[in-house]
Amino acid sequence: MKKIIVILFISLSFQAFSQSSDEKPIEKKGFKKEKLFTGGSATAGFSNYSTILGITPQLGYSLTNWADAGITFNLNYTSQRDYQTFGDKLRQTVYGPGAFVRLFPVNFLFATAQYEYNMIHVKYIPADNGSSVPPYRVNANSLLLGAGYAGGRYRGSNTYYFLSVSWDVLGDKNSPYLDGYGRSNPIIRAGYNIGLFQGRR
Repeated sequence: MKKIIVILFISLSFQAFSQSSDEKPIEKKGFKKEKLFTGGSATAGFSNYSTILGITPQLGYSLTNWADAGITFNLNYTSQRDYQTFGDKLRQTVYGPGAFVRLFPVNFLFATAQYEYNMIHVKYIPADNGSSVPPYRVNANSLLLGAGYAGGRYRGSNTYYFLSVSWDVLGDKNSPYLDGYGRSNPIIRAGYNIGLFQGRR
């Protein structure tokens, strides 16, 4: 009788253990502050006729393990030569809000889309003996599409560094990412995500 009780106890204990090990922790639904992140990127773009330099701070949220989204504010400086005629120059200071999304098919590669509303202060410098043009302001919408590499990223963490390249696909004539011939320059961005409230779940 004792052997039967022991065998029954062991079998019940094993069954309870297997059930508890199969149970997954219940995740709370709704907003989770540990999914917030901040950081930003530095921008560089170069061609034979233009240079783009800038910074883009960001605040984002990890929607899932494979999707990040957020808001940005960009501040860029662009310089172009031979913009309309040989020897002329164009200088632009660009700033404005934006939004982005990054999709990760694997932990270290992502596709990116970033919308920007650019407010642009323009200074045109004509070629020698050209008539001067006073500085003026224009606005432009940009949609930057591209891909990138994320280092140090793993499931459940939104702290990582990244490097991406993208192009403005909207083709707005005032876009700071187009050269004088309307061609989109490659935009290279290097940045860092800093996870907020990590380890405070």
